[in-house]
Order: sequence, then structure tokens, then C-alpha cells
Amino acid sequence: MTDRLAELAAAGVAIWLDDLSRVRLSTGTLDQLRREQHVVGVTTNPTIFAKALSDATAYDGQVQDLATRGVSTEEAVRMLTSYDVRWACDVLRPAFDASDGVDGRVSLEVDPRLANETEKTIAEAKGLWWLIDRPNAFIKIPATEAGLPAITAVLAAGISVNVTLIFSLDRYSQVMDAYLAGMEQAKANGHDLTNLASVASFFVSRFDTEIDKRLEKIGSDEAKAMRGKGAVANARLAYERYSEVFAGERWQALADAGAKPQRPLWASTSTKNPDYPDTLYVSDLIAPGIVNTMPESLIHAWADHGETQADTVTPNYADARQVMADLTRVGIDLDDVFDTLENEGVEKFAASWQELIDGVDKSLKAASEGSSKPTDAAKGSVGSR
Repeated sequence: MTDRLAELAAAGVAIWLDDLSRVRLSTGTLDQLRREQHVVGVTTNPTIFAKALSDATAYDGQVQDLATRGVSTEEAVRMLTSYDVRWACDVLRPAFDASDGVDGRVSLEVDPRLANETEKTIAEAKGLWWLIDRPNAFIKIPATEAGLPAITAVLAAGISVNVTLIFSLDRYSQVMDAYLAGMEQAKANGHDLTNLASVASFFVSRFDTEIDKRLEKIGSDEAKAMRGKGAVANARLAYERYSEVFAGERWQALADAGAKPQRPLWASTSTKNPDYPDTLYVSDLIAPGIVNTMPESLIHAWADHGETQADTVTPNYADARQVMADLTRVGIDLDDVFDTLENEGVEKFAASWQELIDGVDKSLKAASEGSSKPTDAAKGSVGSR
């Protein structure tokens, strides 16, 4: 049988799983994906953890211990999520070692309610880095205006960063500048740049969802014909900017010191419109040196019927620019789209974070009252990871 995932990886795409849970870790399915499906990284977000902790008993043992200790709900959330990320880092350590630290990475996000508070984001990022205590961890920081200086400061402290919630090309340019500044400061601070890494998470399907809604409202045949084209065009132009920045003199000075490029990462890659091919945001965004984070269903879909081409990005820059120009011409306010998506992204993750807090709070109270007992599976799950 054709190993389509191997072909995708050979084309320069790092395949990362967009999911994590204690069940996935304890049953070995994450390690199986690493060994059999070419998965070399994991991303998480508040929505993923809210779901993981809401439908599993695998956390009962740790929740019981945390309740006995009387920790606060927010501290319990940090302990539960960092435990999973630390465990996943250990599972993916072979990929980390084999890639010289490029892959094998696992991300944990700062409290999204801090998205507009620079100093608190920096402090939270440092706390999570110390708590996870693994060289292959990433701390996720949103690409808000307040997040940009936090990205620089956290990298300067020697902490690897996954920059999340990027939608616009201008903001992406600011993110790359924040990365370069952080690495320059890290070098000045005496950190070994070969141990530092970063990715820039460019959100894809959410862009089409918002654009398509507006095109439908415009209603003309020309506008409707533009549906499903904006996200790929936007991401392709992001890769063009990446290629320009990481071929420049400023970057070369860091590369000479052992730094790794901040790779573009395609996030939100499952199609939301059933009329679109389920592999659209993989097949149309293949280029050397990128990361594509996929839910497990998309990984299996690609393994079943994905078709890898050597490069579907760089030959299509002119077409991408034309798509973005055409969207503006038919009446799409792209700046408003970008602002809307960033604000909604922060709000959605903050809502998921609150859902996570509420769920853990309920579990802690139940454990304190003795109505929650650790399962046999969970009793052995809490150790020194």
C-alpha cells in the first residue's frame, strides 16, 4: 500500500496531531501515531483540554489527590494539563532527538484570558515552562498586540514558543520580527540558540468560514464563485513572507549562531464546509519546512486518499495575490475580517478555558465530598512525569 503520510513528510510537511488527552496517552495511541502515522508533534488548546477532561475518568486519581491537597481550581488546571503535556513530550522525545530538536514538540497555551496583558503572559509562560520541565515543550502565546512583546521576552528568556491565532499577513510580519528580536536577545543573554525553537500558527479554515459568510451575504455570482479560495491564498502569501524574511541578512546572523527558522504552522486545517474536499488545507498548502496540525480524522483521511505534490505553494503566489485582490474588489473588508477573527479566536479560547475551569472545579468539589473515586486505571497514572 502507498504510504501517503510518508510521502507528505518527504515533501517537507511535519505532521502534528491537533489533540491530546490522558486517555490517548495511557492507551498508547499517541505513541502509535508517532510510530505508524509519521506524527512528529502535538498541539493543544483550551478547547481540546476542556473536551478531554469532560468525557474521561482517566483524570480521577489526580483530581482526588489535588482535592485532598486543597489546591485552587486554577492551579489544578495547570497541574492536570501540564501533566499531559509533559507525558506527551516524553512520548515524542524520539522524534525530537531524531530531528535535532526541530520536531517532537508539544504545545501548552498560556491562560487565554491574559491575551491583552503582556507582563502576565510573560509570567505565565515562564511558570508553565518550569512546570513542564521538558526541552521539547512549546509555550503558546497569542499573536495579539500585547502578545508580540511577550513573544520576544519569553524567547529572550530561553523558552521555546508557539505563536498562535495568526490571521493577517501584517500581523504575521510582526510575529516574525518579534521572533527575530527575541532570538537576538536570547543570544545576547547567553542562551544556546540551538535549543530554542518556534512556530507561527497561521489559522486556515476559520478564514474561509468568515469570508464565505460575507460572500454569501454579498450574494452576487462573482462573490459566490470566490468561496473557499481565501484561506489557501492567505496562507500561501504568508509562506512567501516567511521565505523572504528567513533569507535575509538579519536572519543569517542568527542562523550562523545555530538558530532554527520559525516555521509556519497551518492550524485549523479540517474543512468546515462539507462541499470542500476534506484534505483541502493539506493538499493545497504543501511546501518545504512547514508544519500542518491535523485532527486524527484528517490524518486518517490523508492516509486513505491524500495526494502529495512536491510544492503547491510557491508556484502559486501570483494567483494568491489575485484572489486577495478579487476579494477586496467584490466588497470584502479584509482588515475587518482579520480583526474579527482575532477577537473571536481569543474569546472562543477564553470561553473554553472557563469551561475547563468550571469542569475541574466541579470535579474537585465532588472529590472533596467523597463522591468521586479514582478508577483502577487512574490510580497508577499519577507519578513524576
